[in-house]
Amino acid sequence: MTDAFDSLPLPADQISNLRSLGYLSMTPIQAQALPVALAGRDLIAQAKTGSGKTAAFAIALLERINPRFFGCQALVLCPTRELSTQVAEEIRRLARYRDNIKVLTLCGGQPIGPQIGSLEHGAHVVVGTPGRIQDHLRKGTLDLSQATTLVLDEADRMLDMGFMEAMVAIIGTLPAERQTLLFSATYPDDIQSLSGRFQRQPQRVTVESRHQASDIEQRFYLSEPNALAEDLSRVLAHTRPSAAVVFCNTKEQVRELCAWLEQRGTPALALHGDLDQRDRDQVLIRFKHGSAALLVATDVAARGLDVENLPLVINYHLPRDPDVYVHRIGRTGRAGQSGLAVTLLVEKERFKLERLAADLGLDATTPAAAALGAPLISPLTASHHTLCIQGGRKDKLRPGDILGALTGDAGLDGASIGKIDILDQVAFVAVRRNVADKALRRLSEGRIKGKRFKVRKL
Repeated sequence: MTDAFDSLPLPADQISNLRSLGYLSMTPIQAQALPVALAGRDLIAQAKTGSGKTAAFAIALLERINPRFFGCQALVLCPTRELSTQVAEEIRRLARYRDNIKVLTLCGGQPIGPQIGSLEHGAHVVVGTPGRIQDHLRKGTLDLSQATTLVLDEADRMLDMGFMEAMVAIIGTLPAERQTLLFSATYPDDIQSLSGRFQRQPQRVTVESRHQASDIEQRFYLSEPNALAEDLSRVLAHTRPSAAVVFCNTKEQVRELCAWLEQRGTPALALHGDLDQRDRDQVLIRFKHGSAALLVATDVAARGLDVENLPLVINYHLPRDPDVYVHRIGRTGRAGQSGLAVTLLVEKERFKLERLAADLGLDATTPAAAALGAPLISPLTASHHTLCIQGGRKDKLRPGDILGALTGDAGLDGASIGKIDILDQVAFVAVRRNVADKALRRLSEGRIKGKRFKVRKL
């Protein structure tokens, strides 16, 4: 089986678009799943996070879209807002080869009014969480009667979060004649039952569901209960990562650790369930932009977190569940990159480590964290600043418009411009720290697409 995208029955424009997006060859899950999905078959795909599964269903569902009909033709259900946002953005990128494909995100934690307004204008693809999709179905603001494709993304996690009843109700409103693509990292009995109820002779494909030891180096350090924060600082001083995610078990631990780091001159972004959606979006975007080097997060808040080339993950507390541990460390070592996962634990947690080591076949050696040396003194420096522009997709802004406003006559080198993210009402652009003030002035005093927008530095 060849791993070239041009071996698939895809339009030349999509092949060209894939190449421009850096999709040079298929990942194992794409190579196995795409021929099945493009043939119109139902599919059960078992693959780890970071395996390229979003493209494995997005490329296929886009081929079934009729751009002249603005009803919902594809529904993608995701367990969280963060994953929904990430999936919708990737579908938009993959849809660039076609004109006027509208992708709408419907999630809780955001006002429902603007979502209803967007639905009135139609959408080809809807991506959302089960709870908010149900809200729209009850209100009669979402019509799924013409949907030809259903995707259940991270179906095992949706079941774990108690969404079975909601999923059953939603699926009951879709046409019986449809394609159903089910993606899951694990394959428990509940997934088999769900498939049996809602899929027709699905073909099952499986790719290694856990990260290979060669992808991620895993280290464990023993700490004293009152020295965890100091030992975390030692890990950071020892590794000096360009960026790191630190996982805590509770949101209170996230707050306390961020406050401790801040007091010692090492600012960190906090990500937990008490943040509203706007703040969560900004935290994730700033971290992905490289305008903050440290992110301290809980598990639920970080579901769907996908950061390119993240070198380090730290477990500030060891989780009890092996699957949670695998999910955490899977934020690093993605897409063929190597990564490091460091876990701090206290003596009374040793039983959890022994169980984890037995389940995953790990080396459970635990040297004292104090042996790493002195705690961090000089702070980790972020490479970029993030600028927030008060205009977004509703204003017809595109990444090229922002890039053009900063380069060319504006005088900034294109290499100093990083990631650009455009949401409905706002846009974010990463710029190198040494040109951040100049970029802020250019955007504040100049125009984008002939209009002035308010701009601020986050």
